Amino acid sequence: MRAKLLVAISLSLFAIALQAQTPYTPEKGSPERKAILDALRIPVERDLKQKVVFVAENFNVLGSWAFVSGTPQNANGGSPDYSRTQYADALDSGAFDNNFFALLRKTAGKWKVTTYAIGCTDVCYADWWRRYRAPKGVFPYTE
Repeated sequence: MRAKLLVAISLSLFAIALQAQTPYTPEKGSPERKAILDALRIPVERDLKQKVVFVAENFNVLGSWAFVSGTPQNANGGSPDYSRTQYADALDSGAFDNNFFALLRKTAGKWKVTTYAIGCTDVCYADWWRRYRAPKGVFPYTE
Protein backbone atom coordinates (compact mmCIF):
# COMPACT_ATOMS: atom_id res chain seq x y z
CA MET A 1 0.00 0.00 0.00
CA ARG A 2 2.78 2.38 0.99
CA ALA A 3 4.73 1.63 -2.20
CA LYS A 4 1.69 2.41 -4.36
CA LEU A 5 1.18 5.70 -2.54
CA LEU A 6 4.84 6.65 -3.05
CA VAL A 7 4.59 5.81 -6.75
CA ALA A 8 1.42 7.89 -7.10
CA ILE A 9 3.01 10.85 -5.33
CA SER A 10 6.17 10.55 -7.42
CA LEU A 11 4.19 10.44 -10.66
CA SER A 12 2.17 13.47 -9.58
CA LEU A 13 5.30 15.45 -8.76
CA PHE A 14 6.87 14.42 -12.07
CA ALA A 15 3.74 15.55 -13.96
CA ILE A 16 3.77 18.91 -12.16
CA ALA A 17 7.47 19.41 -12.91
CA LEU A 18 6.95 18.47 -16.55
CA GLN A 19 4.02 20.86 -16.88
CA ALA A 20 6.08 23.68 -15.37
CA GLN A 21 8.65 23.20 -18.16
CA THR A 22 6.11 23.35 -20.99
CA PRO A 23 5.25 26.81 -22.31
CA TYR A 24 1.64 27.74 -22.87
CA THR A 25 -0.18 30.55 -24.65
CA PRO A 26 -2.61 32.60 -22.58
CA GLU A 27 -6.06 32.68 -24.15
CA LYS A 28 -7.18 35.77 -26.02
CA GLY A 29 -9.08 38.03 -23.67
CA SER A 30 -7.61 36.42 -20.55
CA PRO A 31 -6.41 38.69 -17.72
CA GLU A 32 -2.90 37.22 -17.96
CA ARG A 33 -2.60 37.95 -21.69
CA LYS A 34 -3.91 41.48 -21.15
CA ALA A 35 -1.46 42.10 -18.29
CA ILE A 36 1.51 40.96 -20.39
CA LEU A 37 0.54 43.02 -23.45
CA ASP A 38 -0.32 46.08 -21.33
CA ALA A 39 3.11 45.90 -19.67
CA LEU A 40 4.74 45.79 -23.11
CA ARG A 41 2.52 48.55 -24.49
CA ILE A 42 4.00 51.19 -22.14
CA PRO A 43 7.60 51.23 -23.47
CA VAL A 44 6.61 50.46 -27.07
CA GLU A 45 4.10 53.33 -27.29
CA ARG A 46 6.65 55.64 -25.67
CA ASP A 47 9.26 54.47 -28.20
CA LEU A 48 6.96 54.82 -31.23
CA LYS A 49 5.23 57.97 -29.92
CA GLN A 50 1.80 56.54 -30.80
CA LYS A 51 -0.81 54.02 -29.71
CA VAL A 52 -0.27 50.43 -30.86
CA VAL A 53 -2.20 47.19 -31.07
CA PHE A 54 -0.17 43.99 -30.88
CA VAL A 55 -0.93 41.12 -33.23
CA ALA A 56 0.90 38.28 -31.50
CA GLU A 57 2.23 35.42 -33.62
CA ASN A 58 4.26 33.78 -30.84
CA PHE A 59 3.03 34.04 -27.27
CA ASN A 60 4.73 31.74 -24.78
CA VAL A 61 4.60 31.77 -21.00
CA LEU A 62 6.88 29.53 -19.00
CA GLY A 63 6.97 29.96 -15.25
CA SER A 64 7.60 33.63 -14.54
CA TRP A 65 8.77 34.39 -18.09
CA ALA A 66 6.87 35.42 -21.22
CA PHE A 67 8.03 35.79 -24.82
CA VAL A 68 5.82 37.61 -27.30
CA SER A 69 6.44 38.41 -30.95
CA GLY A 70 4.36 39.57 -33.86
CA THR A 71 3.33 42.71 -35.67
CA PRO A 72 2.55 46.10 -34.20
CA GLN A 73 -0.39 47.89 -35.78
CA ASN A 74 -2.09 51.24 -35.45
CA ALA A 75 -5.73 51.51 -34.38
CA ASN A 76 -6.88 51.12 -38.00
CA GLY A 77 -4.99 47.85 -38.51
CA GLY A 78 -2.17 49.35 -40.57
CA SER A 79 1.51 49.69 -39.82
CA PRO A 80 2.53 52.30 -37.27
CA ASP A 81 3.94 55.56 -38.62
CA TYR A 82 7.66 55.14 -38.13
CA SER A 83 8.57 58.45 -39.83
CA ARG A 84 9.10 60.31 -36.54
CA THR A 85 10.82 57.49 -34.66
CA GLN A 86 14.34 56.20 -34.28
CA TYR A 87 13.42 53.52 -36.85
CA ALA A 88 12.77 55.92 -39.76
CA ASP A 89 16.24 55.63 -41.32
CA ALA A 90 16.29 51.83 -41.06
CA LEU A 91 12.85 51.68 -42.70
CA ASP A 92 13.93 54.01 -45.51
CA SER A 93 17.06 51.96 -46.18
CA GLY A 94 15.15 48.66 -46.24
CA ALA A 95 16.80 47.36 -43.06
CA PHE A 96 13.57 47.17 -41.06
CA ASP A 97 10.70 44.72 -40.76
CA ASN A 98 7.40 45.67 -39.14
CA ASN A 99 7.70 43.33 -36.16
CA PHE A 100 8.31 43.22 -32.43
CA PHE A 101 9.92 40.76 -30.03
CA ALA A 102 9.67 41.00 -26.27
CA LEU A 103 10.79 39.17 -23.16
CA LEU A 104 8.94 39.86 -19.92
CA ARG A 105 9.27 38.56 -16.40
CA LYS A 106 6.74 38.44 -13.61
CA THR A 107 8.12 39.83 -10.36
CA ALA A 108 6.14 40.53 -7.22
CA GLY A 109 2.97 39.57 -9.08
CA LYS A 110 3.48 42.08 -11.91
CA TRP A 111 4.72 41.60 -15.49
CA LYS A 112 7.72 43.76 -16.37
CA VAL A 113 9.51 44.13 -19.69
CA THR A 114 13.02 42.70 -19.56
CA THR A 115 13.84 43.70 -23.13
CA TYR A 116 12.18 44.22 -26.48
CA ALA A 117 13.15 44.88 -30.08
CA ILE A 118 11.29 46.43 -32.99
CA GLY A 119 12.05 46.04 -36.69
CA CYS A 120 14.45 43.10 -36.55
CA THR A 121 15.53 41.67 -39.88
CA ASP A 122 17.02 38.58 -38.24
CA VAL A 123 16.48 36.49 -35.11
CA CYS A 124 17.40 39.25 -32.69
CA TYR A 125 16.25 37.26 -29.66
CA ALA A 126 18.40 34.17 -30.34
CA ASP A 127 20.74 34.82 -27.40
CA TRP A 128 18.23 36.40 -24.98
CA TRP A 129 17.95 33.14 -23.01
CA ARG A 130 21.63 33.38 -22.14
CA ARG A 131 21.83 37.17 -21.78
CA TYR A 132 18.79 37.41 -19.47
CA ARG A 133 19.00 33.92 -17.92
CA ALA A 134 15.54 33.04 -19.23
CA PRO A 135 14.44 29.45 -19.86
CA LYS A 136 15.15 28.34 -23.44
CA GLY A 137 11.70 26.76 -23.63
CA VAL A 138 9.94 30.13 -23.64
CA PHE A 139 11.49 31.03 -27.03
CA PRO A 140 10.47 29.66 -30.43
CA TYR A 141 14.18 29.54 -31.38
CA THR A 142 17.52 29.82 -29.56
CA GLU A 143 21.12 29.51 -30.63
